[in-house]
Amino acid sequence: MSVRELVVLGTSSQVPTRYRNHNGYLLRWDDEGLLFDPGEGTQRQMIYAEVTASAITKVLITHFHGDHCLGFAGITQRLSLDRVPHPIHCYFPATGQVFYDRLRRASIYHSVATLVPHPIEQPGVIFEDDKVVLEAQKLDHGVDTFGYRWREKDRVTMLPEKLEALGIRGRAIGDLQRQGHAVVDGRTITLDEVSSPKKGQSVAFIMDTRPCQGALALAEGVDLLICESTYLSTEGREAHEHGHMTAAQAATIAKEAGAQKLVLTHFSQRYQSTEPFLEEARPIFENVVAAKDGKRIPIERHKRE
Repeated sequence: MSVRELVVLGTSSQVPTRYRNHNGYLLRWDDEGLLFDPGEGTQRQMIYAEVTASAITKVLITHFHGDHCLGFAGITQRLSLDRVPHPIHCYFPATGQVFYDRLRRASIYHSVATLVPHPIEQPGVIFEDDKVVLEAQKLDHGVDTFGYRWREKDRVTMLPEKLEALGIRGRAIGDLQRQGHAVVDGRTITLDEVSSPKKGQSVAFIMDTRPCQGALALAEGVDLLICESTYLSTEGREAHEHGHMTAAQAATIAKEAGAQKLVLTHFSQRYQSTEPFLEEARPIFENVVAAKDGKRIPIERHKRE
């Protein structure tokens, strides 16, 4: 059975604390493992979370502030140490190429893993296959920063009882799926007659930004929105000056974008508890949780399915 979940590896902004590591988030999605913003200590956090380096298929860095990328050096070396056999595709702002290269070769080691860099020049689709689409949008943080949206393509589920009732079997089923119609006993049957639509799931990752159109676009209709909430509204002015959001602003984006579930994270070291973040966000957007190091958050199936 396929697994779709967010494994939280770290939730602290700028510096780690006694109870919160630097950023780090592994999105497990069927055969894919998307590692977002591996901050310092990510390799050790993965051990605690019982996930291996071989689970990683893609690394996505929003920007090159240290709390979002310093763990990348260790991760690259661990990929080689464990001789991960598949290519690891790495996405990051193109203007940060020099930092990517430095982290990739931060110290002496025997490099055997295949890392494929994908520097992002412009917002838009940065990866697509027959099942999923990966999109990047610019955020508002003062340095080049991209947020990401991982979206499963909509598909259809064939209805066996309707296929049987219309005498559709074998090659005709393949024709329906490929062409959208098939001719059976002189009658044209359309795909809509024997299937039901299944909306693809989606996840957005928004880190280090003021509220902006890019954030709204990424969050539109997603099943899971992972969003920075560095400050509470009592520090709203500081949040804006430093290019960050409050819990209330993150909740407002989730509400306006029609997200299904909100995960707050990237908490400033000044806050000992994350409960005030939930108290601030819930009146605006009810289905919200505060990320916690080591927590696993499932990607829930659509209620309408």
